[in-house]
Amino acid sequence: MNSKQDLSALKISRDSDEPAAIGKYIKLSLWIIIPALAITILLVILSNLSPTIEVKTATASVLTQTQAQSVLSATGYVVAQRQAAVASKATGRLEYLEVEEGDEVKRGQVVGRLENEDMQAALDMAKAQLAQARAGSTEAALNYYRQKQLLETGSTTEDYVEVAEAGHLNSIAGVRYAIAAVKAANVSLENTYIRAPFDGTVLTKYADVGEIVAPMASSASSRGALVDLADMSSLEVEADVSESNIQRVIVNQNCDIILDAYPDKRYKGYVKKIVPTADRSRATVMTKIAFDEVDKFVLPEMSARINFFSADTGETITANIAAVTIPNKALVIKDNRRIVYMINNDKVLEIDVVIGKKLGNLTEITSGIRTGQIVIVSPPSNLKAGDKVKVID
Repeated sequence: MNSKQDLSALKISRDSDEPAAIGKYIKLSLWIIIPALAITILLVILSNLSPTIEVKTATASVLTQTQAQSVLSATGYVVAQRQAAVASKATGRLEYLEVEEGDEVKRGQVVGRLENEDMQAALDMAKAQLAQARAGSTEAALNYYRQKQLLETGSTTEDYVEVAEAGHLNSIAGVRYAIAAVKAANVSLENTYIRAPFDGTVLTKYADVGEIVAPMASSASSRGALVDLADMSSLEVEADVSESNIQRVIVNQNCDIILDAYPDKRYKGYVKKIVPTADRSRATVMTKIAFDEVDKFVLPEMSARINFFSADTGETITANIAAVTIPNKALVIKDNRRIVYMINNDKVLEIDVVIGKKLGNLTEITSGIRTGQIVIVSPPSNLKAGDKVKVID
């Protein structure tokens, strides 16, 4: 019997068992990971498929006391009641220009002059003819009186006296004609001077020295007007008021004028005139609003907003206090709390607020909301914090 037995048969082969064990672990891991991943994906899909609530929004804005007391608002532009395109009555080349844009002028001040040497010569000629006519009239008058004296002494006849009288009357008419000719020449000369028709400010300059100025500007090379002049003390606002609201406007009604260029400054005014006709294309009626006081900041063609006050509030405005306001429909009472719903990344936020006065369709917010924040208007009864929403117009 062989004492050395083969023990290799009793050796455990690890090479054949390790792949099986690894495969078992992988299968176990897959059974755990795959369901977990599927559940996660399902939750994400369900969250994205959650119903989106459609809502309308508004912006918290600042409302002044004057705006709160106004019964109507309109927009318009500042215009000058007295404004003219100053032109020459004569035709000629512009020789002299005294003003620029922004210059103030007085009534009768010369703002420009045309070449007028020929007109001056015509005036001098007319004056000379007048002097000649007066000299001839003096001679004819002396001859007439002499003939009358001679007739009394019998040294002449009635015929000579009548001829002398006719010559005297003719000389008088000649003097009158010469006087009229001097006036005509003087007017022609004066027409070469362009003068300001009233006190005002030069808004626009249309011509320069050397250009042809003509009253009718019949050609492209000629100018019809020299400057555009406006009386700055006559500035007013022309606003278009809707036909449906014109019954709220009356003459002498108090107004608040806000220029877009200076939104923080307010000018007092009143309704000066309601033009008795409507614009059929826009369904509006023009209303003219006068300023109580005008300063240097008010300029023609500035855009303006007008707040019309009712008769019982227009005189009582003493301050212009600003308040943050939201629409009344954005305010919600929940569990004895006043709240509003806001939107952040398409999700609803619930904000507690403290309210102040009711201002028509708006409510003053003293705490909780800032100017410019977006709030939900008329929120659904089932709306709650965290809901996903979509803003609609």
